[in-house]
Amino acid sequence: MGLAEDLKSCALSRGADYYGVADLASAYAFVLAQGGERIARYPRAVTLGIALQDSLVDLIPDREDYAAAMLYRHNSYDVVNLALDQIALAVANIIQRAGYGALPVPASKRGSDEKISGVFSQKLAAHLAGLGWIGKSCLLVTPEHGPRVRWVTVLTDAPLVPSGTPMEQRCGKCTQCTDACPVKAITGRAFREDEPREARLDAAACDRYFKEMEQDRVIAVCGICLYICPYGRKTRPGRKGPSKRRDGKR
Repeated sequence: MGLAEDLKSCALSRGADYYGVADLASAYAFVLAQGGERIARYPRAVTLGIALQDSLVDLIPDREDYAAAMLYRHNSYDVVNLALDQIALAVANIIQRAGYGALPVPASKRGSDEKISGVFSQKLAAHLAGLGWIGKSCLLVTPEHGPRVRWVTVLTDAPLVPSGTPMEQRCGKCTQCTDACPVKAITGRAFREDEPREARLDAAACDRYFKEMEQDRVIAVCGICLYICPYGRKTRPGRKGPSKRRDGKR
């Protein structure tokens, strides 16, 4: 097998549900502004995703209950993030052994409190690799699992062929994530490459909400925008469909 086949086989055999390669050339200025030259020097990204368990995501409306919040946060954050980081390291090792540079970006680590962001946008790589679109919630939405996927990236200079092109957004007139946000942080504006994140999302409002939960000594969990998205809540084989929320809405 060639390098590309080795990387995909490695990722999928270790539990990844999504694998793609993105050409970052078109987003160079954005990547540079977010992470600096040490990040922007890599022209390509290998993007890897793990779909979240529906049974866990469906606990989000009950997040004020300690057990529900604990189950969701532990499995959908701690366990999945660790699994993604381990897959990314294995992929990066293969790239390095092939003689190329590789930098695994942590699945969920903040790089700047001022920007409220990581050193690199995981969803940007997945979007450019053709795995989904940036929704009104600023989450990466996939056709198969909606936003119920967590991502990790390996930046590289290996001459890998991009796996796809960015998808056009399919949110249409849907405003469910906007309407459901408990702090009204989502403006409902569709994604545009020439607009800053602030046009669509008040990240500071989300950050304050989490800090308030932590101050109240509860497990900080939100994820309502992830839970409510129709692309993630659609009926799948073996499921009876999305359960009703406590307020009676679908």
